[in-house]
Amino acid sequence: MNLARKLKARAAEGRPVRVALIGAGKFGSMFLSQVRTTPGTHLLGIADLSRDRAVAALAATGWDTDAALARDFDEARRTGRTVVTEDAAALIAADGLEVVVDATGSPAAGIRHALAAIAHRRHIVMVTVEADVLAGPLLARRAEAAGVVYAAAYGDQPALVCDMVDWAETCGFRVVAAGKGTRHLPAFHASTPETVWDNLAIPREMAAAGGMNPQMFNSFVDGTKSAIEMAAISNMTGLKAPRDGLLFPPCGVDDLPRVLRPRADGGLLEETGMVEVVSSLELDGRPVFRDLRWGVYVVLEADPSHRGDYARRCFKEYGMVTDPSGRYTALYRPYHLIGLELGVSVAAAALRNEASGSAIGFFSDVAATAKRDLHAGETLDGEGGYTVYGKIMRAEDSLAAGALPIGLAHHVVLKRPVAAGQPVRWADVEIADSDTVRIRREMEAAFAAEPRRLSA
Repeated sequence: MNLARKLKARAAEGRPVRVALIGAGKFGSMFLSQVRTTPGTHLLGIADLSRDRAVAALAATGWDTDAALARDFDEARRTGRTVVTEDAAALIAADGLEVVVDATGSPAAGIRHALAAIAHRRHIVMVTVEADVLAGPLLARRAEAAGVVYAAAYGDQPALVCDMVDWAETCGFRVVAAGKGTRHLPAFHASTPETVWDNLAIPREMAAAGGMNPQMFNSFVDGTKSAIEMAAISNMTGLKAPRDGLLFPPCGVDDLPRVLRPRADGGLLEETGMVEVVSSLELDGRPVFRDLRWGVYVVLEADPSHRGDYARRCFKEYGMVTDPSGRYTALYRPYHLIGLELGVSVAAAALRNEASGSAIGFFSDVAATAKRDLHAGETLDGEGGYTVYGKIMRAEDSLAAGALPIGLAHHVVLKRPVAAGQPVRWADVEIADSDTVRIRREMEAAFAAEPRRLSA
């Protein structure tokens, strides 16, 4: 509750928080629109594979590029202007930089930039949640050893949910479930880039005119993105993944405490303390009443013994919607503003040395799972493609099965068939050695040797 005041103090002292943005796509552009008007913050530089695209993103988000751009980092530090470059490594190494934001969307690039930031003692805000699920627990451990922050991006659902979980536990409540809403039906797991617009009810002509990437959009439709985000929340909070994958129950905001309570008490959860995603569609396709499609939630429980009678009475007195027992209630936020809120992560890291969500263990994973019967010799096309979708698993189950993480299921060839609905395993594919593969394997080995870090 004091970040804005601290930023204003840094501005008054003439030493703003210097931040670098890597990736000038949609998320990065949303951050650009706000960092321009945030006191005490200096965008030292932007790195993107296309310098022209980065300059265009600045112009599109309200920057006067003629006045804002610097020729080099020395000029940028003197004048408060911004360097635009295609060299991310040089930007990360620039003197005076405090925080690196990775918004590339590439797991390999995100991991590479995080490791470079840690080596240079920069805080890192990881927008690329795919990288976080692939290797976040190891990156968080390395950052901590280096004395810097490795943080999830505030404004995206995982960090917002972590904030709600932290609030509930700080208030002495037990967290029963936490997660987000989305638009989902069971058949969507088989969705492909060919069927995605039908599933989203978006005319193909509109999608084409808007330059919408069908594979990227399909990763949201087929459940992959939801699995990735819930795995990230699990690893940051210790909440557990459902053993059989996300249920995506149809559920509006008023029904959260009734639906998302343990089965023993009449709900759908296999136990207390789970991540879950609720759908904005009934199973017959009708819209859910008061849905949470764009929002996040936490279901919490008062002390279940008679000692919790007072808190349960307060729920009723203050208008909280509860389950029939009065024990369970929920708070929710109907919207999230993505990159428009990212400055919270930057300020928290630089001014408080605090992460807006960071992995505390390897509790959940996301396995590449066959959308249909796959044959030996086929090439997997990764997140949102035609061959596999991402299914959340508990980390110990993923490791025991030798499951291939969805973040590595790109451009790899199957050595043997995999039946529809089954996880693809490391042993099923030919996969080339790479820095990303080595980091992932290192993480698996490190956490498999520490069972206490594999179960909440």
